[in-house]
Amino acid sequence: MPVGRGNRRAFIAALGGAAAWPLVARAQQPAMPVIGYLSGNLHEADATRVRAFRQGLSESGYVEGRNVVIEYRWAEGQYDHLPDLAADLVRRKVDVIIAMGGSPIALAAKSVTATIPIIFGVSVNPVQAGFVGSLNHPDGNLTGVTILSAELFEKRVELLRELMPKAKVIAVLANPNNRLENAETAAVEKGARALGLELRVLNASSVNDIEPVFARLAESPVDALIVSTDIFLATRKPLIVALAAKQRLPAIYPWREWIELGGLVSYGADALDAHRMQGVYAGKVLKGANPADLPVEQSIKFELVLNLKTATALGLTFPASILARADEVIE
Repeated sequence: MPVGRGNRRAFIAALGGAAAWPLVARAQQPAMPVIGYLSGNLHEADATRVRAFRQGLSESGYVEGRNVVIEYRWAEGQYDHLPDLAADLVRRKVDVIIAMGGSPIALAAKSVTATIPIIFGVSVNPVQAGFVGSLNHPDGNLTGVTILSAELFEKRVELLRELMPKAKVIAVLANPNNRLENAETAAVEKGARALGLELRVLNASSVNDIEPVFARLAESPVDALIVSTDIFLATRKPLIVALAAKQRLPAIYPWREWIELGGLVSYGADALDAHRMQGVYAGKVLKGANPADLPVEQSIKFELVLNLKTATALGLTFPASILARADEVIE
């Protein structure tokens, strides 16, 4: 039967209302929470750590793109970029900031907000650094994970002595701009002094410093090298590993990623597990937990990783005592 003009208008209006209803319904749905991910690392170098963070988030019931949004900001190893990147996340009105990759990142986040929760991952004592009031009761908008890396540096010195019992002079490569992690150099000094080793401190705060530092080592050799946890140095892993190999210089590094690139030995906390824990904490905060009530987690998983191919190239043999303790041996 033909539709009359009046009925036709009513029919069209009804269609319009039906079409508009889903839009109204979507507009009334709550917006997904937003996480600000602030890292000092290179974008491409953070892939495995981002996966570990997402795993922790998923353990708390959050999946990126499904019920949470993540805004990523990478400083690419440039500390001077961190304050602007952190401020940009504040302007974005994120619900929580993940400060990934050390104390300079946590400090940058802390400097731009006293209200947005911050979940840090640091290698210093967060109480001594002024990030929290105490480990059990942070008493502010910051909490997170610490690996207390400085305490591990004495053990790295002991590992070098075990591997090279005739060593007399060692060096530590550090970034002088990373003042909060000076405790690492102090720990190396303490360990070297206890074993009667001479220590040289090598400073590199820009990519232009690295090759000249190794050139000076060629003129005044050392027996072995320890590399700090500094995030700028971590962004230059391939260069540092290659220069150490060129000079046939045994070196011990903080993370397994260095060994996968050809480094000799790494000993340190399981960084991926630490980032997973940051994801778990982010989920708790999104569910309403107050960071002031979340105790700072201390990473207790450590790993010793060896590279046999690199040892052979350097004319070294890992003692049975070290091989027996290794968590992984790369051949």
